[in-house]
Amino acid sequence: MDLRARYRVPALTGLLTVVSLALVFGAVLGAIPQSIVPHAPGTVLGVIPHVNAAISALAIGTIVAGVRAIRRGDVARHRRLMLSTFGLFAGFLVLYLYRIVLEGPTDFAGPSVVETYLYLPFLALHIVLAILAIPLVYYVLLLASTYPVSELSATNHPRAGKLAAALWLISFSMGIAVYAMLYLVW
Repeated sequence: MDLRARYRVPALTGLLTVVSLALVFGAVLGAIPQSIVPHAPGTVLGVIPHVNAAISALAIGTIVAGVRAIRRGDVARHRRLMLSTFGLFAGFLVLYLYRIVLEGPTDFAGPSVVETYLYLPFLALHIVLAILAIPLVYYVLLLASTYPVSELSATNHPRAGKLAAALWLISFSMGIAVYAMLYLVW
């Protein structure tokens, strides 16, 4: 365990959060030039939303299983599952950003009244919850990686972990609903 990192968990959390959000907003707002990203065929780009929906469903499963594992006292299984969730999240994010940089956000094809009063508010809430989850996820992962298991209960890891897991679950679930509205319903 690196003691220097242990005492810098809040600062490292902030740094990772800023970098992550800069990448996401840079991609969504078109600030990342397409020329720096290799171009995949349209069929590959077209399958990314479906793959990301599957990744989100898997992540929901690993979060739920991870929470159940820690409630049963199985720290090793909890750690594996939460690291798996983070890996799924990272994979989701890479694919999402890749597609956004190359194609931009997907337009809502449903009725404008549904877009205005259901889709856009739902999407906004999903985005806010995802943004709130990011620093919490980094924070609990950094605590878990800089403290021995025997000391974690004396940190904010248990409280912040519950909140991070809840926000992650809600955000992934809402992401699947957004996917359904964009690709299955309309």
